[in-house]
Amino acid sequence: MSDIDRHLIRELTAPEAADPARTGGKGANLATLLRAGLPVPAGFVVCTPAYRQFVREHRLDDQIGREMSRLDDDPASAEAASRRLRQAFESAALPGWLREAVEAAYRALGEGPVAARSSATAEDLPEASFAGQQETVLDVVGAAELCAAVRRCWSSLWTARAISYRRRHGIEHEQVAVAVVVQRMVPAEVAGVLFTADPVTGRRDHVVVEAAAGLGEAVVSGQVTPDRWVLDARTREVLTRPNRDSAGLTRDQLDRVVGLGLRAAEEFGSPQDVEWAVAEGRCWLLQSRPITSLFPLPPAREGDGLRVYLPVTLAAQASPSR
Repeated sequence: MSDIDRHLIRELTAPEAADPARTGGKGANLATLLRAGLPVPAGFVVCTPAYRQFVREHRLDDQIGREMSRLDDDPASAEAASRRLRQAFESAALPGWLREAVEAAYRALGEGPVAARSSATAEDLPEASFAGQQETVLDVVGAAELCAAVRRCWSSLWTARAISYRRRHGIEHEQVAVAVVVQRMVPAEVAGVLFTADPVTGRRDHVVVEAAAGLGEAVVSGQVTPDRWVLDARTREVLTRPNRDSAGLTRDQLDRVVGLGLRAAEEFGSPQDVEWAVAEGRCWLLQSRPITSLFPLPPAREGDGLRVYLPVTLAAQASPSR
């Protein structure tokens, strides 16, 4: 790979891949998991400099500035801006130098089916929740399809939802960029999400696993009602199990998925929301991000005894006035 290619594209195993400024939140987290020895599908990242160069070459930054300056509080204005910007991104061809770099990286990966996932620079941070705002394109086959998927992922930085979220939270549109994570597809027999703390009750001694047959995107997007388990994080005792077992997740697979999720939480030093899959008997981690809905724990002080923190949701339910 040439020096120019290395500036634009990095393997997930490269040390630089753990830099969220280059590979976005999703890419950096996957690189961190790989570095820790956790099972992550092989892949590469089309880095943020490629996005920025594409934007400059097609003068899309001018159009972005115009569209953002016209925004008002009417949701229709974000919808209209999104429609025009996404069309501009998806109709602009990749420059030859970038297309060749993507094709070379795809060949090195084996030219089989891949998943292309957007990875924004402000995504998967502890203080913000961008989950689900950007695009994932599954079962991409062939270099031409992959180049189109890259443009589609880039354009998803400009969905109406993403535009409105950044505007509401004071995030400068021009400061955000998006990388694209390209990984070998995992032919999942069962997949889903795992929370290393209960996002509903706030209990950090519980692990929640949700699973469905097939690819995990249906669980993440809410298209299916998954099987759900709640386990004790320390003993792995199953506290709540599904009424049915439609996912086909075995107890051994459940234990392995929980173990991998807890290792991810230990690596990042905070409770994690983990996407996972099981294929041909092997468990894979597809993504890990902080759980943003948990109330932060105050720092412990020397000499403190046992402290108990009661989630507001539970306190409200227990209140006799309700």
